[in-house]
This record gives sequence, C-alpha cells and structure tokens, in this order.
Amino acid sequence: MMLSLGACAGKDDEGGRGRGAPEVGYVTAVVQAVPVTTQLGGRTVAFETSEVRPQVNGLIRRRLFAEGSFVRAGQPLYQIDASLYQAAADQAAANLASARASAQAADEKAKRFEPLAKMQAVAEQDYTDALAQARVARATVAQNAAALETARINLRYTTLSAPISGRIGRSLATPGALVSASQSEPLATIQQTDPIYVDMQQSSAELIRLRQALASGGTQPGSTTVRLKLEDGSDYGFAGTVQFSEIAVSEATGTVTLRARFPNPKGLLLPGMFVTALFDQSVNPAAMLVPQAAVQRDFDGSAFVYLVGKDNKAVRRKVTAERTVGANWVVTEGLKPGEKIITQGIGNLKAGAPIKPVPASTPQRVGAPAAKGAAAKGN
Repeated sequence: MMLSLGACAGKDDEGGRGRGAPEVGYVTAVVQAVPVTTQLGGRTVAFETSEVRPQVNGLIRRRLFAEGSFVRAGQPLYQIDASLYQAAADQAAANLASARASAQAADEKAKRFEPLAKMQAVAEQDYTDALAQARVARATVAQNAAALETARINLRYTTLSAPISGRIGRSLATPGALVSASQSEPLATIQQTDPIYVDMQQSSAELIRLRQALASGGTQPGSTTVRLKLEDGSDYGFAGTVQFSEIAVSEATGTVTLRARFPNPKGLLLPGMFVTALFDQSVNPAAMLVPQAAVQRDFDGSAFVYLVGKDNKAVRRKVTAERTVGANWVVTEGLKPGEKIITQGIGNLKAGAPIKPVPASTPQRVGAPAAKGAAAKGN
C-alpha cells in the first residue's frame, strides 16, 4: 500500500509540473492627455443684489408689490406721503417765476440805459449798476431753477422704484411706518438669480502648485467649464464657466475665491446654497490610464504593477498613482509607452514567475471536465 501511495504521489507531482505557466491578461501602456479634475466646495451668490432704501423722510402710504414676486427695474414698490414735497416743489416753482420776472425787468432797464449812457444822458455808473443788477437777477433765476429741480427730485423719491429686475423678498416695513433717508435697514431686497454665481474656495497651496506646474510645462491649462453637484448629490443640469480668480488670499482661511457663472432658468439654485463644483483645471499631457485591478499597494502604501518582462516572466514595478479617473488609475511615473501591464490573473502572481501573456480582451478558454472513467483509468 505504501508503494501504491508513493506511485500516485509521483504521478501527481509530474502532472503539476506539466500544467505549464499560468495565463494572464495584459494591456499596453499608452501615453495620453488626462484632465486633472478639481473638486471644490462653494456657495451660490446672486448675480445682482439691490437693497430698496428710502431717499427721503416720511410715512409709507402703500406697498405696491407682492412679497416673493418677480419685479422689473423701474416698477413702483412703495409710496411715501408726498404732501410736503409737493408743497416744496410748488413753492420752488413760484420762486422761480418771481426770479424770472425780476430778471426780465432788470434786463429791460439795462437795455434802456445803454443808449442813454452813450449820449451821456445818464451817469456811466448808473448804467454799470443796471448791468450788474441784470446779471444778479439772471443768477437768481438759475438758483431758483436748481431749487425747483431739487424739490422735484425729492418729490419723485416719494415713489420707491425697483433699481434692478429680480425676485423681491419680504417687506421689512408696512404702510404707516415712518422711514428716513439715513436708516440702516432696507425696506426690501431684490436678487437676480438668472444667471447666478458660484463662489468656490481653493487652497492657496494647491493654486501655487498648479501655477508652478503650468510654468514648467508639466501640465497644460484645462477647460473653464464647470459642473455642479447639489446638496442631495444630484447633478445640476446646466454647465457653467469660470469667470475669474481673486487676486488676494483670505487671511482667515488661506484660500482663494474662484467665481463661476451658471444659467439658472428654472430658479433651482437659490443664493446661499452649498454646492460642489467639478472642473478640469489642468491637463496632464504625459499620463497613462491603468485599470484599477492592475494597481496594487504595498504595506507602506506605495503602488506597484506587474509587467510582462523578457522571456514571458512577471516583473514587479513601482509606479506613481495618486488619483483615479473613472475605472482607471492615473499613472504619472514608473511606466514606459508600449510596456505590457498585467491586469488579469494577478492573484497569486510573483516577480520572476513564468507567465503566458494574452491581451486582456482575449476570451478565456474553458475546457470540459474529464470523465470519471478516464480519471480512474489514469490513476
């Protein structure tokens, strides 16, 4: 019996040696331009904001809008009691009429004195005084005209109109309230939200690294198109565009503000919402995309892959893979174009082990199981 067991064991060893090298699938490393996607948190900001404030003192008689409605520029919003301002305008108009009458009389007197002065029928000084009185009268007319214009402006200010078009919020004053031109609180606030801004915060250190990489030629400028994710994780249906970057770093947060502009025709974005912005801030022109299944990690966290080496033997290679794009790792160092990266059959693979490489797209061959009778006969 011991001899029989030894004979069976010997046949099993010979069968193991005869199975040959394991089959592995590989992909070929190709250099390509890979965008560097930046993800930043941000908040929405109204495109235009205007506070409705009184410019004259008085009692509010009427509110002429519905809270939360859309108002257009120039639309009346509040009516302030205009009695005093109407009276002031009427008085200024009367003063102007009186000044014009006096100026006309002074001009006529100066005209009559002119020929008399030439004939020396009147003293030269009297003619000079008449001319001076006419000029003073004309100046008085100008002063009263300015006073009338001021009174009319104040009268016009008794009707508070919308300075911009947009959505108006709640009214902070009711009819009967006393308002003044020097008050600190506005009567209402109007915000235009289509289009709308998104202010994003980026670390100044990241911005410096990006600018240094662009200056050295290691990366290229990316696209200014921005995509948004809303607070619930859903995608916003419209793309935006980066408008500008602040020229100063916030001392409190150490970040730089980037502003993007988005269309908001449906009013889905409201001022003050928290969103996540994604955009391709730069492009790496010499990167390689490697399937995630091919990249493994050592105990120290460094990444490595197995390559198809000479004589069809596995080669272990350290690579730099710091981020992913879809189902691939972006490898920036450690690989050369044309090298074959093993992506399938790497479960028990070891460096230097013989392998049988095939393209990863090649379908695997599955053989039929051996018959029981044939297996018994072989033993």
